[in-house]
Order: sequence, then C-alpha cells, then structure tokens
Amino acid sequence: MKTLIDSSIFKKYESKARGYCRRFNPIFTSAIGSIMNDIDGKKYIDFLAACGALNYGHNDCDMSRALLKHISNNGISAGLDLFSAPKADFLESFHRLILKPRGLNYRIQFTGPTGTNAIEAAMKLARKVTGRTNIIAFTNGFHGVSLGALAATGNKYNRMGACFSGVTRAPYEHYMGPDFDTAEYLDKLLSDPSGGIEAPAAILLETVQGEGGLNTASAGWLKRIASLAKRHGALLIVDDIQAGCGRTGSFFSFEKMGFEPDLITLSKSISGYGLPMALVLIKPEYDIWEPAEHNGTFRGNTHAFVTAKVALEKFWGDDSFSKEITTKAALITERLSHIKKLIPGSYIKGRGMMQGISVGSGELADKICRLIFKKGLIIETSGPHDEVIKILAPLTTPMDLLVQGLDIIQEAVIEVMNKSVPVDVVPFHKETADTPKSIATNLPFTIITNRNKNYAENLNHDVLG
Repeated sequence: MKTLIDSSIFKKYESKARGYCRRFNPIFTSAIGSIMNDIDGKKYIDFLAACGALNYGHNDCDMSRALLKHISNNGISAGLDLFSAPKADFLESFHRLILKPRGLNYRIQFTGPTGTNAIEAAMKLARKVTGRTNIIAFTNGFHGVSLGALAATGNKYNRMGACFSGVTRAPYEHYMGPDFDTAEYLDKLLSDPSGGIEAPAAILLETVQGEGGLNTASAGWLKRIASLAKRHGALLIVDDIQAGCGRTGSFFSFEKMGFEPDLITLSKSISGYGLPMALVLIKPEYDIWEPAEHNGTFRGNTHAFVTAKVALEKFWGDDSFSKEITTKAALITERLSHIKKLIPGSYIKGRGMMQGISVGSGELADKICRLIFKKGLIIETSGPHDEVIKILAPLTTPMDLLVQGLDIIQEAVIEVMNKSVPVDVVPFHKETADTPKSIATNLPFTIITNRNKNYAENLNHDVLG
C-alpha cells in the first residue's frame, strides 16, 4: 500500500541547513544493497552511500539479523562507556582481524558518535601530549564542522560565521603544481626560527581528500610528512573517516605506504550499517588521558558494536574483499578513462572506489549530476568549486549494477555535451524495464567466493526486483 506523505512538511518544519535533499528530493522509503526506493516505487542506484557511511550497502542481511537479535533479547542500548558484551566482541574482532594482521598496535578510544567528534578528540590529545597548541592542516582538507575540526577544514562555505585559531594551513601535495615539493616547503618553514609557524602539536591529513575534490597524496609525499612530523616533535593524525574501511582497497588508506600514524580517526562505515560510531586509534605511548577527561554520553553506540563486529568478520576475515574492491576500482578507472574523453580538459581523480572526474566547473558538474539523477542514479560532487563528479558506490555493489551506474553517467555526459559516442567509448548495454538503464545479464563477472562461509549467503544479496 502506498504511503502518503506531504513533502511540504520538510520545508515547513526542518531547518534550512538541510543539504542533500535539495538535489535528491524524492521521499525515500526503503533500501537494500546499492538500491534505494522512493515513495512512488521508483528505484535508484546509490553511488553516494551516505557519503561513504554505507561501504557495505544498505541493510546488509547478516548485520540486520544480528541487530534484531540483540534488540529482541533486550540487549544493552545506551551504555555510556560501561563494559558490555557487544563492546568486548567488537574490540576482540578489531584487534584480531584489523590490527594484528597488519602488525599495528593501537589503543581504541570511543568518542562521540560522529567523525568530527573523533577529530576533536585527536586534536585535543595531541595538544595534551605535546604541550603545544598549533595544528597543521592542509588546503582542501575537510575534517568536520564542530569548532575545532572546522578550524582544520579548508572549505570557506562551511567556515563562514565562525572565529578560528590554533590551526596553520599548509599546501597539500600538488596544490602549488606538479613541480613544487610542498613537503619540503613545510619542512623549511618549521625548521626556520623565523618561519612564522608555531611548533605544531600535530599534522592532520587525509590521504585522499574526499570532500576536497579527491586529491590523492602519493606514498612518497606521505612518508616525508610523517618523517618531518616526527623530526619536529609533532604527532601525525590520519583522518581515515571517509577513505578508510576499505574505500581505497585496503582497510586503512595508508597501508603499505611505509609509515604509521600516531593517531587515526575512523567513523562513517566503521559500524558497517550506517549507525553513528566513531573512534580514535592511539599509539599506546600517547594514551595519556585521565579517567573521563574526554567523555560524552554517546561514546560507544552498543547497536553499532553489534553490526560493526559482523562487518569485520564478514568482510575482513581474509583478503578476498580487498581483491574484489581492486577489481571494481579497475573497472571504474577504465570506464572513466573513456568518459573523460567526452569532456575537454577533464581528468580522473582519486583511487580505489573513491574516484571521479574533474570536469572543470561546478556548473557543468551540477548539470551532469542532475541529469544523472533523473536517470535513476544518486551521485554527488566535491571539490572547492564542486567541479568533481564523485563516485562513492557501496563497496559491495555487484559488478553488473556498477556497470549499469557507469552507463548512466556516460549517457548523461553524452547528452549534456551533445556528443555522439566515439568509437573508443564503451557502448551501452541493452536496456530492460527494471530500472532506468538496466543491463544485459551476460556480463563476464565472477565474484570472489572464498569469504567467511558464515556470511557467504549475502555476496549476491544486492539485486533488483
């Protein structure tokens, strides 16, 4: 039975601060995997994934069952930072499946439930450890909109109306062009007594700047930043809130790059289910908090512990999921390499399943994305001028549905640019009646099946129908 909801209720009662619903304005009622359904029964392919908070898709069946079981058994709901069985289960799984195999040694601090809470805690701890106040953050970085995290955020629009201190801005890699070594520049400023920069408590960075336009730092640059942080007595904080939890192919975005951060912030997909949860990973020697020195009512979402444990056990028990992400990322790169030929001057940005195309202007990107949405695909823009069309599809998106979404992007670009399809651009697949641009079923695709057998049933759960 169709639900009747007057859409004017949102404009009438909700604050003008609302954002995503201004572009994606249907009333959504349900979702599964990489498909969202609206009140009129229309299906949309989701290439936004709650801005990276749904790396494992909507309503994973195993996480749903675990959560429903916990609730039906009157499991703990709000628990402050009390000991609980779900917390113990999560801690054990995270250590066994994430930290230990990577040779990492961190303490886990549960902060308030959002990414900005984790950033605030990390900045505060770095200042406590070093006795310094200055934080070095980078151009185009985005770290949250609470006051401390916002000071480290570069976006002028988000920063309006606030007064900030305690943060020095440095140029990210390639910000000054391909031949300018911004790591060397920062080192020189910090080494010069007259450089004008206070000795930093921490250097805060993203390895891939998600909201900043998918700017990607090289391993070499990141190693130099890590080295100079240590040399100048600063802690290195890696914000892995959007780039972590598998988004770039490995669980952490900095893996195999030759350095270890002192502090790591995680949120978004750490719960696995879109539930609010955030944490800071702390090198043991820097875990100098006094009891309850940095506290909060919701520092540990018990329901999120339940689903997070399932996500870890299901997707990170071996390397099959990482290999699957790598295969899908290669497909995205290959398809974008053809699509960019339709837009003069455009180029691919990002890595892993965190890629997109810079089309040169926010106006053009907006026009393309609005047409994409009309065709049944949810996708957003990023960058200082919103000029990057950014793909954040759930990592579990089946290959055929991923291709279908990329087909829609290509079709919209062709229409907006008013171009015929060049011979070297991948052709569209056969359309069906299922969704706006469905595809033929004879695509070559073999999903990796050697994942934990207890959770194998959900590998192909994300289907249309």
